[in-house]
Amino acid sequence: MALLNFRRKTDGRAVDPKVSDFLTDFSIEVMPRTAEKVEDFRAILPAGTRVYIAHIEGTPIEDMVATAKRLAADGFPVMPHFPARIIKDKATLGDWIARYQGEADVRQALLLAGGVPQPHGDFDSSMQLLETGLFDQAGFTSLHVAGHPEGNRDIDPKGGMANVDAALRWKNDFATRTDAKMAITTQFAFEADPIIKWANDLQAAGITLPVHIGIAGPAKLQTLIRFAIACGVGPSLKVLQKRAMDVTKLVLPYEPDDVVTKLAAHKAANPNFAISHLHMFPLGGIKAAATWAQERGAVAPAVAAAG
Repeated sequence: MALLNFRRKTDGRAVDPKVSDFLTDFSIEVMPRTAEKVEDFRAILPAGTRVYIAHIEGTPIEDMVATAKRLAADGFPVMPHFPARIIKDKATLGDWIARYQGEADVRQALLLAGGVPQPHGDFDSSMQLLETGLFDQAGFTSLHVAGHPEGNRDIDPKGGMANVDAALRWKNDFATRTDAKMAITTQFAFEADPIIKWANDLQAAGITLPVHIGIAGPAKLQTLIRFAIACGVGPSLKVLQKRAMDVTKLVLPYEPDDVVTKLAAHKAANPNFAISHLHMFPLGGIKAAATWAQERGAVAPAVAAAG
């Protein structure tokens, strides 16, 4: 009888409709150097997929804008990162915005502090970027800010969530003063229960911004552990460590089915759950992440509405 709760794709894989619904309108993150390895994004991503472009320290703005231009020309909504600590001043921020809009018609941005210890100039936080008013002046339609379900040592050096939570409250209040749609896009995590608790705690604290939850795509276990340590993903790292102790799983690539299935089931049972979308970090490759989502029923929003 359980099979009655699934539909089947043409490749024979059983697809959980809750997972398929949860994956609808998922987003994915690329960098200029990883995007160069993809010959045709239209061949691997559903039409209309939002593509974030991560801006790593040292990446020339010219490379960022060129990647945005390519993706926009292929019909993908582009959301570049604006890391506050690598932006020298307000003039530089204005120049970046103008370049993205002039060459790629960008109207969306993810604002974050950035993972560098010392600011390169005037900005230290995404709140300072928002306060410039430049994004509103440029008519940006979507502004996302960073979320950290497991905390962030750069923001809360002594641990805990006090500063992270205070920043989200400030951003939630700011959302009432802008015409742009705002949301929280999070760092990746590997365990569903802490994610669910964190999202519920946000709502209980009066933070109403929708959450786009970060999930790591398929990758070698060693790759994931390396990224998790580098990005400060602590509590749920034990999920990977436990898997590493199982010799039968050590040689197999990690796939995020467990965490996504549990989140999808919770969302189906609780439609007002704060998490509205899934955001994919393709740590094992863009094509691998896109294929994983496709095999589990991810479709474009327009197709989902028509079907």
